[in-house]
Amino acid sequence: MLNKNSPIPLYHQLAELIAADIRAGVYAEGDRIPSEHQLVAQYGIGRPTVRQALETLVRRGVLSRRRGSGTFVAPQPEAVDLFSLAGTMVSFTGAGLSPTVTILDAPARRDVAADPANPFAGGQAIVLSRLSRVEDSPVLVEDIYLHPTLFAGLESMDLSGQSLSRTVAERFHLTLSGGEQQFRIDFPDDRLSRLLALPRTAPILVVNRTLHFPEAPRAIFSTLFCRTDRFVFTQQLGALNHA
Repeated sequence: MLNKNSPIPLYHQLAELIAADIRAGVYAEGDRIPSEHQLVAQYGIGRPTVRQALETLVRRGVLSRRRGSGTFVAPQPEAVDLFSLAGTMVSFTGAGLSPTVTILDAPARRDVAADPANPFAGGQAIVLSRLSRVEDSPVLVEDIYLHPTLFAGLESMDLSGQSLSRTVAERFHLTLSGGEQQFRIDFPDDRLSRLLALPRTAPILVVNRTLHFPEAPRAIFSTLFCRTDRFVFTQQLGALNHA
């Protein structure tokens, strides 16, 4: 149900409830969802709030409007998860290997040290770190920096076992518009040597990734530290098309 005392706007909450019902199969692709009038009565909120929630889901491509007929669950195109190991560094040596992800540092607002590559350097960001393993071997460490205003509230969320891209899309109602990556070879410091179980003389692949959203360019920055002695990383190139 909606929490009128929450700092999260009611239209965001309603959009998330409708999206959750779609994921749960309450509404299947092509189904007509309740009308604005029905949603107003069901949730005891104003029609502008309902309209804003539905418009949010239409912009995300979750719903589509049919003039004179109502609002329906739109076909959901397959999309690459640009936040996940499986989506961006997709090839491991061997078949059928699935990464497991552990949160090293829970999201928290922090000062960001000087770094010419980091758009948040000298200011603050919501920062989190996570470690991916394959067959109990550490593969990848990610240090992720998020816009502190755009993603306000992330600090209170438990991201264990959660897709960051799904959280961004469904809790913050943001759609990725683009990004860029820079690659280099480096050597691990003490922290990375310990986390990746590598000597400091072993080279690693370092990726700086910047992601853009219509509401804010460069809203997410991450540095990925990839172990390459046992695994082969490849980059799939492509574009996401939104109806």
